[in-house]
Amino acid sequence: MTTRIDRRMAKLKQEGRPALVTYFMGGDPDYQTSLSIMKALPKAGSDIIELGMPFSDPMADGPAIQAAGLRALKGGQTLKKTLAMAADFRTGDDETPIVLMGYYNPIYVYGVDRFLTEARASGIDGLIIVDLPPEMDEELCIPALKAGINFIRLATPTTDDRRLPKVLENTSGFVYYVSTTGTTGAAAPDAMEVAAAIQRIKDHTALPVCVGFGISSAIDVASFAGFTDGVVVGSAVVRAIERGTQNATPVEDVSAFVAELRSAVAA
Repeated sequence: MTTRIDRRMAKLKQEGRPALVTYFMGGDPDYQTSLSIMKALPKAGSDIIELGMPFSDPMADGPAIQAAGLRALKGGQTLKKTLAMAADFRTGDDETPIVLMGYYNPIYVYGVDRFLTEARASGIDGLIIVDLPPEMDEELCIPALKAGINFIRLATPTTDDRRLPKVLENTSGFVYYVSTTGTTGAAAPDAMEVAAAIQRIKDHTALPVCVGFGISSAIDVASFAGFTDGVVVGSAVVRAIERGTQNATPVEDVSAFVAELRSAVAA
């Protein structure tokens, strides 16, 4: 079963350019503004959308995304509302892939079967659940794959050749390479080191490999675009939303920033 992610990555490979993957936090600063931002992302040049599920203890996230999650939770965002946001988005866009990114606890509380049924109905294509290692694949990964939803695994600079096959075992859609150790929004990674790491991953899998963490500008995007299948920008998008909210122009500010990133990918 092919997903929107599979089709989009294959299309971009034919076009000879990497995917621009943009992350934002569902419900930040509020539901309607967040939905408007989501609708604007593909028009500005985003190829794949990562939709953040706010959680009270986001251990892998840096200050910008932590703050966005808290704003969303204070604004009343829930997992149910995040799924509803995807469904609302799908009424006008049935092509752009949506990947839900977050932590397992809210899904566990919601109920895995219920979550997967509603995620599929809402038009979710993939999951990135940062705190579920391969040893826990029976919890969510295997059921998600059976439901036709990609399960995207993270590989890091510390994932050695012994560990990598286990990480890749049930991964689908693409591999997310975390370019730096630490939390999201950390210092910019070294392009040469990332290129070598991506090649090592590609020696083990035919899946596309996308790079994220620490990529925050068009210059960063351009430096990675030549040797990766996708570039993920998260914290910088979230910061653009925060700045735009203060100026009462969040959709416009984010659109301009994403268009800038897209021009770097295209180049």
